[in-house]
Amino acid sequence: MSDNKETTLKELQHKVDGWIKTYGVRYFSELTNMAILTEEVGELARIMARTYGDQSFKKDDLEKNIADELADILWVLTCIANQTGVCLESAFQKNMEKKTIRDSTRHIDNEKLQQ
Repeated sequence: MSDNKETTLKELQHKVDGWIKTYGVRYFSELTNMAILTEEVGELARIMARTYGDQSFKKDDLEKNIADELADILWVLTCIANQTGVCLESAFQKNMEKKTIRDSTRHIDNEKLQQ
């Protein structure tokens, strides 16, 4: 995998698995990773509330950034997928197909979105 090309979801899962096996000793338990995922989403929410919402930044929030928090979420989500045998690429494709069929006109016909 070259740094000059985009990484597929399959490659992402492989990279994370390789890192865990090389540096991480082992995966944390699925439940621990679920708790960590929730924590990371909370950290993103905090930055979003301060960047786009009405809250002001605290001194210790200034060094955090949205891209890093999203990457943390993606990392833990990928760990959970690896642990539970989910191929994110296949799951995402199936999910897109489901949404496209289910919501083919739902949002287009939503008057609230036309304002």
